[in-house]
Amino acid sequence: MSRIFDRADTAPHHPEQRPSRPYRPLERRPGVLRWAARSGRTVPGNCVELLRNGEAFFPALIAAIDAATASVVVETYIYADDEVGNAVGDALIRAAGRGVDVRLVVDGFGAGDMPAALAQRLREGGVRLEVYRPMHGFRLARRHLRRLHRKIAVIDGQGEGAVGFVGGINIISDHNHGPLELPDLGPRYDFTVRVRGPLVTQIALASARLWFRIAQRHSMREAARALEEMEVLTAAADGAPRDIQPNGVPAALLLRDNLRNRRTIEREYLYALGAARQDVIIANAYFLPGHKVRRALLECRKRGVRVRLLLQGVVEYRLQHYATHALYATLLAAGVEIYEYEASFLHAKVAVVDESWATVGSSNMDPFSLLLAREANVSVYDRAFALDLRGHLERAMAQRSARIAPEAHARLPRVRRVANWAAYFMLRLGVVVAGVTGRY
Repeated sequence: MSRIFDRADTAPHHPEQRPSRPYRPLERRPGVLRWAARSGRTVPGNCVELLRNGEAFFPALIAAIDAATASVVVETYIYADDEVGNAVGDALIRAAGRGVDVRLVVDGFGAGDMPAALAQRLREGGVRLEVYRPMHGFRLARRHLRRLHRKIAVIDGQGEGAVGFVGGINIISDHNHGPLELPDLGPRYDFTVRVRGPLVTQIALASARLWFRIAQRHSMREAARALEEMEVLTAAADGAPRDIQPNGVPAALLLRDNLRNRRTIEREYLYALGAARQDVIIANAYFLPGHKVRRALLECRKRGVRVRLLLQGVVEYRLQHYATHALYATLLAAGVEIYEYEASFLHAKVAVVDESWATVGSSNMDPFSLLLAREANVSVYDRAFALDLRGHLERAMAQRSARIAPEAHARLPRVRRVANWAAYFMLRLGVVVAGVTGRY
């Protein structure tokens, strides 16, 4: 049996049959290795709800913050000074006013334009705002490419009321497209999952580890408190699952970092593609996978698996857009169906394989996400969830996307094909600068 389905306690052709298997907690790890554990362990008994776009995510997030009694942690790449940023900020300040420990971590590049007045309002309201890797001018160095790209929120980390959010949605309005505003542009297309159950402890631990790293910059006292918090969450994550949800499903938190989880998300995709027997759908904002993933997609086609890609149709960043087009010819020749989303900017990073596995998160399928940035995805091993996500993606392909016809793509002017490959090699150069080309 393929590893991906064995881990999920389900077989690809009969997802409704779940063999009974006792839960075995991880062996206790000594010292610092306990805090640097590999992610990806499947945990049973979770309630995982798919939220499409900010119109579903932000009301759920604000309601959870307003219900918080102990702690709130939000990590985001972008935090915009718009109606959504202000609404979430107001909720964070209200929680801090009730005595809740409120932490907000934003990326130094993605949120580098956060107005000083907004940051001051949050801090004066009791929010513990930290900036991950602040940018001081632009220098082409590997350390500046290692960004906090994941989008995580954890409310009351443990216990009955604990809830976590993991996905691709930043703290920004769906209709805030910045300088790229175009006539009739719809809301940004993206997903997040709301999680209740034992997986929330793992999400809280991931955030606590990052907070410990940040706390070390401030004082020994802050670092000691963060270390104690990590100890408690590590013990809880290592033990048998608690807070099991009725009719809960198996799920796993997949992290990408630069310690022990460098290839976790990419490997999960490879396991899933290797197990595929009927159908694969991948929706990705920036699609420039390495040779292993490309080969896995082509192997799917050789086995007769239907493969569909939902990619950007509205150009946001020309270099990435044209570099992706350089891969089209090989994929189309193998029978991969490519759809370009045209209603707005596609920001989703999700996938569905057969009716057994689905993932939602922040990781693009490009070298900067898979090899450099801090990312977080949730994989769900449940037929109902997979069908729900597949339904959303199929509607988006049918109603708001254009399919790329192989014969039309073959007729592209030579100058366009040259431009596509030039963009591809320029991005490859960026990977060389990052020092990870040999692994991609």
